[in-house]
Amino acid sequence: MVSALTHPAIARAMSAVAAAIPTAAADPLRPVYHFRPPAQWMNDPNGTFYANGTYHLFYQHNPYGDGWGHMHWGHAVSRDLVTWEHLPIALWPSQEAGEEHCFSGCAGLTAEGAPLLLYTSVGPGTQATRPPNTQWAALGDADWMTWQKHPANPILSLETHGGPDFEGDWRDPYMFHANGETLLVIGANLRPTATQPRRGTVALYAAADDTLTRWQYRGLIFTASHEVMRFCECPNFIQLGDKWVLLLSPYRCVEYFVGDFDPAAPSFTVRAQGVLDAGATAEVTTAHYYATNTVAAPDGRLMLLGWVRGFPPNKGWNGCLALPRVLTLGADGHPRQQPIAELADLRGREQAAADLPLPLGVTVAATALTTASEIDVTLSLPGDGAIALHLRDQLSGDPALVIAYDGAAIRLGEARVPLALAAGDALRLHVFLDRSVVELFAQGGQVAITQVGALPTGLLDVEVVTGAAGGRVLDLRAWDLMPIWGEG
Repeated sequence: MVSALTHPAIARAMSAVAAAIPTAAADPLRPVYHFRPPAQWMNDPNGTFYANGTYHLFYQHNPYGDGWGHMHWGHAVSRDLVTWEHLPIALWPSQEAGEEHCFSGCAGLTAEGAPLLLYTSVGPGTQATRPPNTQWAALGDADWMTWQKHPANPILSLETHGGPDFEGDWRDPYMFHANGETLLVIGANLRPTATQPRRGTVALYAAADDTLTRWQYRGLIFTASHEVMRFCECPNFIQLGDKWVLLLSPYRCVEYFVGDFDPAAPSFTVRAQGVLDAGATAEVTTAHYYATNTVAAPDGRLMLLGWVRGFPPNKGWNGCLALPRVLTLGADGHPRQQPIAELADLRGREQAAADLPLPLGVTVAATALTTASEIDVTLSLPGDGAIALHLRDQLSGDPALVIAYDGAAIRLGEARVPLALAAGDALRLHVFLDRSVVELFAQGGQVAITQVGALPTGLLDVEVVTGAAGGRVLDLRAWDLMPIWGEG
């Protein structure tokens, strides 16, 4: 294998990233405790994997600009999913083989214990003119540092995959295990026929052997009309207890489908569905939380990762990951998302309040909080059932952020999520601020909303605002959070 540090394509890419670092580091709105590349563009998390005490994160990366293009796979490692070490870029487009982009995919181990990356190889041209996508593999060394394209590539193509007539935009492989088998799902569109319109679908494949380079088509586990599901991007298929969860990123907010999976049939019967994270602007193309991936922790927790998007251009960087979340199912059969406990290691100065009565109007509960901070507050509702949390800019006096509950729904930015509390229930809001990223978890992760937008560069006061008396701050704790990156 050619060393990652001397491979010419990787050396060029890393040189371009290094040249952009000063511009990226100068932006006061760049997040300081969310994962991000050293500079330039990132999107989907890929190939998330835990091995030998280390979490490996790969991600879609454009080393040559802070906009989408030239898709490589960046690479970073962590012991706790909180602090990260950047490694050399792992995958590059093999232009000599007609490859223009390395699209999203997954990671696994061969029977010999060698790491292997599966990804969608994309040729030159536009979606309308380029050749059909193919699925490729890359083999890594024992340190997961150096990668070579597999000699068996393509390991899956539409000409030989054994399945139905898919359109060429067929991509985003995700590997998982069930009933002792290694399985793979890929998002696709069924080509329209004289009797059937175009449909979005998720195709299932089974590994023919433990090289992970030979796959057999099994069937379709999810299908929807094109009007409902334009494309099943980034399918994740995961088991939680006795249920299975399909996550899709269909060019809008990430959606979940919970149900029963029979790999032998194969079939997936949906019992519950909804939106995983409601953070979005009015345009469906700007869902702020998108393109999920998962990794199993050694203690059994299922960790959920997602791309945060919607940042302004021309800053030398664009995109980060949302905070890692533990994904579970509630008693109602719907997902719960909670920020991982390891994030508490970033906490610095703490402010606290408890059993604080809320008269009509504004009550200041914490002051001089930075815009890299965490707030965990539990509120009993006033007589009219409505309450709001305002983060007020000390310099301008204006509310920089408003989280409002009206008795029927919770609102952050343009997102409004129905939330019904039983009589006497308290409202719990867990908020993370990171300069231009806000993540809100309500009611123990029953609601999750991610929002991108500039926060003030100064300090914030935390206010509770009511239109009626009778509420209380049962408990509030707020912390300044330490950066994980040395430059900021």
